Order: sequence, then C-alpha cells, then structure tokens
Amino acid sequence: MIFRAASLVVALATPALAEAPRVLVIGDSLLSWNSVSGQSVADRLEGLLSGEVRDRSVGGARLIYNLPITGAMGLSIPKQYRKVDRDAGWDWIVVNGGGNDLLFGCGCQKCDRKLGKLISEDSQRGAIPKLVARMRADGAKVLWLGYLRSPGVDSPIDSCRDEGDILEARIEHLAERDEGMVFLSIADMVPEGDRSYHGVDMIHPSRKASLAIARRIAKVIGQD
Repeated sequence: MIFRAASLVVALATPALAEAPRVLVIGDSLLSWNSVSGQSVADRLEGLLSGEVRDRSVGGARLIYNLPITGAMGLSIPKQYRKVDRDAGWDWIVVNGGGNDLLFGCGCQKCDRKLGKLISEDSQRGAIPKLVARMRADGAKVLWLGYLRSPGVDSPIDSCRDEGDILEARIEHLAERDEGMVFLSIADMVPEGDRSYHGVDMIHPSRKASLAIARRIAKVIGQD
C-alpha cells in the first residue's frame, strides 16, 4: 500500500480512534531530529495520536551496520527492533532508513551494489525486505517513511537524489505486495525554494517539518 500527499488530505488534527494505537518508531535522524526540544517526529506523533509512541531512532543509524557494540546501541536500525518487541503488541512500527547507507556507505558514487544490498531490483531481497519481514511476522503493521527532498538550493545530499529515488521506488514495490505495509512518501513536502522545512545544515528536518511529517503519519495510522 502506498500513500502520497496527492491522495492525502493532511488534517490539522487526527480523528479520534476507538483505542489509541501503540506505535514503535525506529530509524535515523529524520525521525530523531529535534528530540532535544521534545519536537521530533515521534514526540509530535505521540501528541497527535494520544497513545503510546516509543522512539528508538538514532541519528546516523544505518540499515547495514556491522559493528556490534555501537550497533546494539542503536546505530544499526535492524537492532533497534529488539527481541522484546516480538511480544510487545505494537500496532504500528514507523521506520525509515537507507539515507546514511548511501551517503556514507558509498559516498553517492557507484551505489548500485549498496542499493542492491539494501533492496534488490525486484524488491524481494536485501536488508529492507528482511527487516520488514521480521516486523510483519510479529504482527505489527509497518509504515515505511520516505525522505525529505531539498528545495532546489544547495544541500550536501543533492548528489544522492537519483539513488534516493531508486531506493524509494523499490520500497514502494515492496509495499504493493503486502497489505500490512504502507510506504509514505514525503518527497513533495518541501516547496521549491522553501528552506523552512530544513535545519541550517539543509539535511535534517526543521521543527516545522517534524510536525508536518508527524501529521501525515498520524493521518495514515488514523485511517486504520
């Protein structure tokens, strides 16, 4: 299942649910940014849903990360999903990742091999399908969140745009095969020339963007 903004009317408030969902958030700095001020995506999502939202996202985390100690501390996104989560009864798991693997893992040069390790051309193999399969086997629905795009001004991640588009297209195909998985694109969120959705580094989300992202996620989960 795929959600795009063109087909989503983003509400200022999420409709009340009969029972507030229990949500686990894992991933990288797109989700964890602004947590110091209590305004990360997960913080905002908890306020919108009025339910339990547990955040394990970590800045700099990757989907493919082999160092054991720092990986267990959260720099490995698959390890953010723990054994205790199998019986935790999460209704939804919100997850993102892959950006750091491309930016730091291959420097946005000759990334075909890295892309294939993340998710194959047919979307059947790789770190992403493997992680999704684990979470779905434990009964949770999965919302995989895409990345913000730069607003047409200089950004350190502009050179990775093509690889990011390929990555998200493959994740879309994975979601099409599973009714319990949603791919939520936010590629259209940033208006051309609008810097207000990014921090000063032009990579991470501003507080405004964290709230806007949380609203889109809440809208999807609220339709469950």
